[in-house]
Amino acid sequence: MKWVTRSHVHVDRVACPWLITRFVDSDAEILFVPKSQVNEVAEREGAIPFDAPGVELGHHDGKCSFETIIEKYGLTDPALLRLAKIVHAADTKDRDSDPLAAGLEAIAVGYSVRFPDDQENLAHQFAVYDALYAWCRLDVARGA
Repeated sequence: MKWVTRSHVHVDRVACPWLITRFVDSDAEILFVPKSQVNEVAEREGAIPFDAPGVELGHHDGKCSFETIIEKYGLTDPALLRLAKIVHAADTKDRDSDPLAAGLEAIAVGYSVRFPDDQENLAHQFAVYDALYAWCRLDVARGA
């Protein structure tokens, strides 16, 4: 399936493709387009839009797109829910709600500087999310 979002990835627009490809659609093709073209490309390509203004899988009710996708697809893995708290804090004004948020935000900025091409950025940052998810699994297990 094709998925489409705004270009110039940042926290949520890296976390969401990671989530989609790892837990929702392993064959996902992620398209990045200017914000003004998301809906047009979604319609033309039959793609699912995410993390863009006015789309179902966007920011709603104080939740970031990562959280919205988790809810939409009924994902209940406690480690994913822990990761969602980090992503939420790093991607919203709730930065102080998780101690790892500032670090994830800094990593996102650093990768954007190093890899301005969105696809290349994802290719590099997915390893960060794989590692952070592994840490979340340990964190959840310690707290159980």
